[in-house]
Amino acid sequence: MKGFGTDESTLIRVLAHMAPQEIPVVKQTYQQRHRRSLEADIKDECSGYFEFALLAILRGPLQQDVWCLNDALKGAGTKEALLDDVLIGRSNADIRAIKAAYQQTYRRSLEADVKADLSAKTERMYSMILAASRQEESAPVHPQSVEADVTELHRATEGKTGAEALTVCSILTNRSDGQIRAIALAYEQKYRRALETVIKNDFSGHMEDALVRMVRTGADKAMRDAIGLEECMAGPGTKDERLTTRIVAIHWDRNHAGQVRGAYKHRYKKDLVSRIKGETSGDYEKILVAMME
Repeated sequence: MKGFGTDESTLIRVLAHMAPQEIPVVKQTYQQRHRRSLEADIKDECSGYFEFALLAILRGPLQQDVWCLNDALKGAGTKEALLDDVLIGRSNADIRAIKAAYQQTYRRSLEADVKADLSAKTERMYSMILAASRQEESAPVHPQSVEADVTELHRATEGKTGAEALTVCSILTNRSDGQIRAIALAYEQKYRRALETVIKNDFSGHMEDALVRMVRTGADKAMRDAIGLEECMAGPGTKDERLTTRIVAIHWDRNHAGQVRGAYKHRYKKDLVSRIKGETSGDYEKILVAMME
């Protein structure tokens, strides 16, 4: 590529560590200098998951979220894990920004597209999330409220035959991360079982995955993401698209990326970057490693 020289190493070096606010400037400067779109040149010159990663970076955090949501909802079937990654545990401000950007990009309502693609309790859960009505992180954590939530969660799961999914969803989608952390701690102290374990026992499929992600987000985001990366690499075959999407999302916050590496080392007793190198190759490996180093 004329803008970056002939070797991919320059592309990797420049793009892997670019801050979100720098991306529009770089794209505009490239367009003015070369009379071509940087994205178009990457599509012409690169391929595979290396191209996929570079284009994800160039969208920037918000447009990448929007692109992922469209990818999750378009065509037959729904990529529920991708919906979870983008929407679960986000702040009210994030959700509002994502909805506005989705509307502007696709001229469609995100709520309407989700409603059309999902059904029953899953659709209700995402309606709760998209309402952007979570308690703010600045809101105090009241012990009485935590105790009431713990009691209600127990009643809706272990305390009866047949778990009440919407009751659990209503609590977890509307509480702040700090409140969920307090609820999970209080639940385990009171009932001698981890809330995550209870959810795994009482739910299955996408509902289980979504509720577990909510609890993990509140408890420890770095550990949540470390587990998420290992899930992409564990077992036969690497889930390359999901691995790439998750690493791109993590890398925007350099402090968080460092915490994810530490959490991965703590849980799996091995180095995350070495693990990524063992599962990928070529320029694709190099761009993922550069983002996580």
